[in-house]
Amino acid sequence: MNDTNAKKYALLIPTSMGIRLTPVDAQPFHSSDMFKMQATSAESNVASVASYLGMPVKVLTAFVKDSPVSHFIKDNIRSRRMDFEGPEFDQDGPWGFRHQINMADSGFGSRGPRVHNDRAGEVGRELTAADFDLERIFATEGAQIVHISGLIAALSPKTSQFCLDVARIAKENGSLISFDLNHRASFWKGREKELSEAFAEIASRSDILIGNEEDFQLCLGIEGPEAGGKGLDEKIDGFKEMIGRVKTAYPNARWFATTLREVVSANSHLWGALVTDSKDWEVIKPREIGVMDRIGGGDGFVGGLLYGILKGWDVQKCAHFGWASGALATTMLTDYAQPADEEQVWSIWEGNARVKR
Repeated sequence: MNDTNAKKYALLIPTSMGIRLTPVDAQPFHSSDMFKMQATSAESNVASVASYLGMPVKVLTAFVKDSPVSHFIKDNIRSRRMDFEGPEFDQDGPWGFRHQINMADSGFGSRGPRVHNDRAGEVGRELTAADFDLERIFATEGAQIVHISGLIAALSPKTSQFCLDVARIAKENGSLISFDLNHRASFWKGREKELSEAFAEIASRSDILIGNEEDFQLCLGIEGPEAGGKGLDEKIDGFKEMIGRVKTAYPNARWFATTLREVVSANSHLWGALVTDSKDWEVIKPREIGVMDRIGGGDGFVGGLLYGILKGWDVQKCAHFGWASGALATTMLTDYAQPADEEQVWSIWEGNARVKR
């Protein structure tokens, strides 16, 4: 990567932080009266891999002034060893701004997880470029990689423009752009034309594109794999063919990735991945992993992949570390991975769960 030593941050993320409420003891949400509360967002989940492994990370987000929830979120971001900045919005009364609430049980055995999002009045929907000194952030401080997800990019018209503005100035100042498409039908309803244009521009500036077949089709209008066999080998071949079409449409992008997941039960998944750096492919066929809570596994994969890219590793090593970081996240009560060190992640890849003394 060019001029990385001059950049203060390894990774920077725009995001809308919120809280997640999870029933204790793997119980369903509707029948529980005890919950664990944690600060959360897809983008901060991704960034946690790098921050816990010692890389400098910065979060751009919004807060509700004098809110105890905002206080809780700030303390959590600090505990993850991340810097942050963002505007403080007045709550404007009991029916004003607040942070999103993600109500999610983890499922157990044959009972799958259920997630309900309550995003009414979400303060992060107000984020704009005017809230930040982007010239200072990107020209003076600098970031090696800026990671954007389709969740913050589609959250509101304001955040769509915010992500476009961040991608533009970051690219001008030598950052790599990572874009996890993360299509959500409820976010896109009635905004298809607007979001298609915004996502296409962000993708055109991206160096790293992440998503499954449906993400590339619905977000970027890329023709999907041909109908036919649905076996694993056919799925892998179909994804490779589709990425060829993505590369033609978005020639600036170099890295492409997706995860492969087959659910045996809520606590046992077959976990795989496909990654290419436009020269070589690494195919990780699904292997069984134990799952405590599946939420955040995909973000853990992306976080591990970006960590490897920041370290300058080859495609095979990046893919393996991403796979293992995602597997690590599914073993934790938080929806983000908290690796103790690289060795812990590599032990997961190697299938070594023996005690370390």
